[in-house]
Amino acid sequence: MSRRAAVLGHPIGHSKSPALHLAAYAQLGEDIGYSAIDVTEESLPAFMASIRGEEGWRGLSVTMPLKKAMVREVDEVRGVARVLGVINTVVFDGEGGSGRRIGYNTDVAGIVNALRNAGAAEAPAAAVLGGGGTAAAAVAALQELGATSVDVYVRDTGRAAEARAAARGLAMDIAVRPMTEAVTGMLAADVVISTLPPRAADGMAAELEQLGRATQGVLLDVAYDPWPSRIAAAWRNGGGKVVPGLEMLLYQAVEQVRHFTGREDAASAEVIDVMCDAVGAPRRVF
Repeated sequence: MSRRAAVLGHPIGHSKSPALHLAAYAQLGEDIGYSAIDVTEESLPAFMASIRGEEGWRGLSVTMPLKKAMVREVDEVRGVARVLGVINTVVFDGEGGSGRRIGYNTDVAGIVNALRNAGAAEAPAAAVLGGGGTAAAAVAALQELGATSVDVYVRDTGRAAEARAAARGLAMDIAVRPMTEAVTGMLAADVVISTLPPRAADGMAAELEQLGRATQGVLLDVAYDPWPSRIAAAWRNGGGKVVPGLEMLLYQAVEQVRHFTGREDAASAEVIDVMCDAVGAPRRVF
């Protein structure tokens, strides 16, 4: 029986997940197909119902705007995803779409490992740009890196439900502030995580460029296309360290491959190397 997995989201044509996963499965000798499927939040229930009886499904990667909505489509939520209420990974328990559907969040591990690989082992002062599902994962990751509080910057301070819920579930202090204060907060932070869509931080980049002040923390920009983003370029030009969003994507995908194959060696250096090669990312130094 052919086995398969897929990434769901809207829009989805730009996704690099198929390249990452297929490279990993080839290296591991696993016969698992992996595709990108355009699914909107409105069409998600119908899609999940349509695959209920289909055999061969191993798992689903879940991207925007489906991470919160997917919670309603699974039978069980495990790990940090239970606290966050945000899922980016669905694993089918047993072979086939008729098995139990287990929800996980591998974004947290993706952020933590990307930052640690860049040398950011601690984050006592932290800032997050954006307040949605990925921001919730960022809050959890920052706590794992030692932060006891986090400043979250959003365009509308009344619309940061996912980030607030994450902080509440983690018993972590959170301050939700207007995006107009973001640059000041970024300059004072040890670690900044931008969860904004591509080009949404261009205004802040322009402000940084005009200020001409030195940047000294680490910036992880989860948006990876185009790269470098304007905010990443401005941060690096100011002297700060930048972590590409592709790093986060890589490390969260490693965890998904481990879930979909059931193999612990999915996180081996050899597998990570071929995944890096598949998306043009520098190989890791182990």
